Amino acid sequence: MTTRVERITEFRHADLTELVQATEDAIRDGIGFNWVVPPGRDVLETYWKGVLVVPERVLFVGRLDGTLAGSVQLLKPGPSKETTAFAASVEAHFVAPWARGHGLAKALIEAVEREARAQGFSVLRLSVRATQEAAIKLYEENGYVCWGVLPTYEFVNAKMIAGRFYYKNLEPITTLV
Repeated sequence: MTTRVERITEFRHADLTELVQATEDAIRDGIGFNWVVPPGRDVLETYWKGVLVVPERVLFVGRLDGTLAGSVQLLKPGPSKETTAFAASVEAHFVAPWARGHGLAKALIEAVEREARAQGFSVLRLSVRATQEAAIKLYEENGYVCWGVLPTYEFVNAKMIAGRFYYKNLEPITTLV
């Protein structure tokens, strides 16, 4: 099995179809994505097309044997965020269930960290459902620090699910002054 992570700025060939399928599979497996049940394909296609036109979003995808199997986004602060311009966020980090266990999740987070450093960010932030134990383990093993828990993070299957909030310093903040 071969894996590859790449930044994409446009969907080629079967990319959009594969990304929608991977997203649906991950939602069904409970990764979140703010859905419990996958919405219609048209909703997901619109979402992913929209990601590519937002200047503050950088999309990376992971491939397993050439098939698109996961993603991660770097969300940069907007131009009106002067006091927090040093920090970016990680969003939509997932790998489809059928592609897990090959290092794609780690490769995706490493790619977004490299991009954040290259763009001059010194802190990355992210949040995750407390039930996503594999993701939590990955983040903590890669230097992310949990700074808080929100007991009412998401409402899933008629109950509240807690969320965990993390940050990672990419370089000392003192380099910004």
